[in-house]
Amino acid sequence: MNFGTVTQEIISQLKTIVGEKYILTDDENKLHYGHDETEDLIFKPAVVVRPSNTNEVSAIMKLCFEKNIPVTPRGAGTGLSGGALPVFGGVLLSMERFNKIIFIDEENFQVTVEPGVITEVLQNAVKEKGLFYPPDPASKGSCFIGGNIAENSGGPKAVKYGVVKDYVLNLELVLPNGEIIWTGANVLKNATGYNLTQLIVGSEGTLGIVTKIVLRLIPHPTNDVLMLAPFSSSEKACEAVNAIFRAGVSPSGLEFMERDAIELAAKHIGETNLPMQENIEAHLLIEVDGNNMDALYRDAEKISAVLQQFDCGEILFADTAQQKSDLWKLRRSVAEAVKMNSVYKEEDTVVPRAKLPQLLKGVKNISKNFGFKSVCYGHAGDGNLHVNIIKGNLTDDEWNNKITKGIREIFKLVIELGGTLSGEHGIGLVQKPYMEIAFSKIQLQLMKDIKKVFDPKGIMNPGKIFAD
Repeated sequence: MNFGTVTQEIISQLKTIVGEKYILTDDENKLHYGHDETEDLIFKPAVVVRPSNTNEVSAIMKLCFEKNIPVTPRGAGTGLSGGALPVFGGVLLSMERFNKIIFIDEENFQVTVEPGVITEVLQNAVKEKGLFYPPDPASKGSCFIGGNIAENSGGPKAVKYGVVKDYVLNLELVLPNGEIIWTGANVLKNATGYNLTQLIVGSEGTLGIVTKIVLRLIPHPTNDVLMLAPFSSSEKACEAVNAIFRAGVSPSGLEFMERDAIELAAKHIGETNLPMQENIEAHLLIEVDGNNMDALYRDAEKISAVLQQFDCGEILFADTAQQKSDLWKLRRSVAEAVKMNSVYKEEDTVVPRAKLPQLLKGVKNISKNFGFKSVCYGHAGDGNLHVNIIKGNLTDDEWNNKITKGIREIFKLVIELGGTLSGEHGIGLVQKPYMEIAFSKIQLQLMKDIKKVFDPKGIMNPGKIFAD
């Protein structure tokens, strides 16, 4: 791609738009903004720009469009697919100053928010009004709502409540040429033309920059029951997942953790009181929620009865709010714990829920065939399995070449089982070589054509989703 160069004249114009204080050109900041949580990848931008309002973003994009400068939007930098990496340098546009909750509309169960608001901050703010925004990625304490929009994030609650796309009503969007539009309307039903809102959700910042977000909310459930169930067989644990739904129960969380995953997480957070018998291969963390405790206890009894059919050990029920918090902290710490333990690659596979046992078995067979170790965990209720491939003692050559062949086999298996490449992390930079496994040439060309309509010069987050 032949992009323009960020000259001193362009930097001066950017300073005029946002103020000198919000332009960063030193190496330390370029390094900081040049990476996210994707492996150990770093791509330094030519300049970091931190606007604070829609008009500033519009002016930045008009300038970059005119000068053919690549622009990479960035949220909190918690992504796992390289979606916010400025692979062609250019302008790194940080949305961190867009941090306002503009209006909580209690009458209509809606909230208008800027993209730089931390997900958990938003959840806590609406909870004070008795309202609930369910999507809760593992990084909810640090990730931004805008990044969640870009990746169509999910999290444990998605099994019952859905993912980000199910809550987005309307978006203010700055197009690559600087034009400002709203994509939809602040209504629950909308059959008026093409659904631009849902097109933007999950587009990974390749079509425009979201500057305001209108989300629908629901009443907050008042009670929950949480249980941790151990299994002597990982495949049996996966088989139990679909059986819970067939028994007529819809959990609000249903998480799978292999033994290695839970042990690494326990060590990472300093948890020493978790009972772990030698024959245990995996755990399911299961939550039900609602407003009637009697109904929740009945659901918990049904689940317990189902689990006993799959060689489940003694179930731990969280009796206090602190125990519940500790168990969820354990689950949410797995990814960070694996990363701290070794260099790794994480694949965000997803299949129809009933195919989860076949996926796990296949992943383990592929791991054995290609000589790498895998640590698996994820949102079992969705069929969403995170496969962490550990470098361990592999040579750099094996890690950079042989492993990619193993990953390709994993993705082929996922497609054969009726699944797809990513459930919630997106394609970004690191998964784009595998897109042709999931899509035909016609499908890929349609997506590229849509990209070209929005971004005719190709300056908006270039190098993502599609193979070069």
